[in-house]
Amino acid sequence: MSFPRVKLYRRDAPLFLKDEAQLRYELWHNTVATNPEWILALDADEFLETRVERELPYLLKQDLFPAIGFRLFDCWGSEDYYRVDGLWNPWLRGFSIYLVKYQPWLDAAWPLQKFHCGRLPLAYRHLPHLESDLRIKHLGWANPADIRAKYERAVSQDPTFKYMPREHYESILWPAEKIQLEKWQEVNFPYTKLNNI
Repeated sequence: MSFPRVKLYRRDAPLFLKDEAQLRYELWHNTVATNPEWILALDADEFLETRVERELPYLLKQDLFPAIGFRLFDCWGSEDYYRVDGLWNPWLRGFSIYLVKYQPWLDAAWPLQKFHCGRLPLAYRHLPHLESDLRIKHLGWANPADIRAKYERAVSQDPTFKYMPREHYESILWPAEKIQLEKWQEVNFPYTKLNNI
């Protein structure tokens, strides 16, 4: 299958686990070099639910908000369930901006952090944004075999618990009976085409 509009950016050496801010900076500048109208900042293990195909065109055509926020759901132990206890609960975490209208006059700086630096430049994080009910399915915790290694990496990168509370990190290793999960179900609202959109 060919995707002629897709541009592949590949580094000689991985950078995500060494300096996330530098990697995000490089990806941003490679993206804006194409002069995009909108930028969707998703990681490789994040997916918008399937109804995005019919709803995204409307989000991109609206001109009231230069940014769109979504809620992220952390799948846990499989792709079929997401976690809802503690800080894993998407309803408590709220919306984060993932989709922004490119504005070349805004500064494209990240905080100088090698870990938890955020996916968008600082200036874009404060734009007025629409809170969309489209959900992001995050598969980063879906494989049980990866969980302990991810815990160890997170704690080694944040030994003073600057970015997340100790309790949140410790909850990664909770026994299954203590973890609260809900079943992922695709949401399919009735679809009504609006005139002139």
